Amino acid sequence: MTGWEVFLQQLIIGLSNGMIIALIALGYTMVYGIIELINFAHGDLFMLGCFAALTVVSLTGDLPVWLVLLLLLVLTPVFCGGLNWLVDRLAYRHLRDATKLAPLVSAIGVSFVFLNLGLFWGGLPLKVFGFGKAAAAPKDFPTLVSNANLLGNSNVEFTTKDLLVLVITVPLMVGLTLFVKQTRAGKAMRAVAQDRLAAQLMGIDANRVIGQTFLLGGGLAGVASVVAALYNNTIYFQMGYRAGMDAFTAAVLGGIGSLPGAVLGGLCIGLARALSDQYIATRWTNVMVFAILILVLVFRPSGLLGAKHREKV
Repeated sequence: MTGWEVFLQQLIIGLSNGMIIALIALGYTMVYGIIELINFAHGDLFMLGCFAALTVVSLTGDLPVWLVLLLLLVLTPVFCGGLNWLVDRLAYRHLRDATKLAPLVSAIGVSFVFLNLGLFWGGLPLKVFGFGKAAAAPKDFPTLVSNANLLGNSNVEFTTKDLLVLVITVPLMVGLTLFVKQTRAGKAMRAVAQDRLAAQLMGIDANRVIGQTFLLGGGLAGVASVVAALYNNTIYFQMGYRAGMDAFTAAVLGGIGSLPGAVLGGLCIGLARALSDQYIATRWTNVMVFAILILVLVFRPSGLLGAKHREKV
């Protein structure tokens, strides 16, 4: 492969992984934008979604592939969205008026609960989990989508998996933007994010709106789980840490609280990882990602697309 072909290949890989990171980052930025909570359990929620997707595959038997994919894209987001809503209902809601440190520590605690739940899940006596003999070992996700090159005999590969990522993530991001900007529920979310007390005085049920935000953010993590599992074909119970850190970095990089910023940040992180792996070394990739983040925060603390806020004195 020529130098340009290698560069184009890394762009494709970076954009595909960046789209997945962006989906997870959207959940981070939505929750922070509405209640200013950094939900550190979000990455591990994504991990549980991957395990749920593998469980669905194991239970579908010999169903046609298109039907299995449809079930994955319906059941996994429902599971992740419902679990995220339940965590808010049982834990975060009771800490709305507490100091900012209390819900943050609570989110870290939920992250550990999810992590151990994933370890337990990996030990279930199912064939896809190795009959529970190695709970901590990585699990192979069945190849449901072909890895054929859609560009024919070209040295640059744009596979069916890459196309699947675009077909699922791009309409979802556009739909989310339209939902937030044009629907009644989206306007209520924006109102609560701007001023919760004023929104309540206008008759908006803030707790219901916040619950909907957790439900929607969890659903996005569920979709990301399916796409990531189909794209990479390997899952493990500790994968939520890296995915969560990448998504959190993407949200901050783009401007936490900004939906377009989360998407832009996700694409930047995906490209930075791919290009660093190719041209520098994989052991320096995390350093490069966080170096980019530090530079942005030094020269533009609000992020690439974040709004600047004046401090009141």
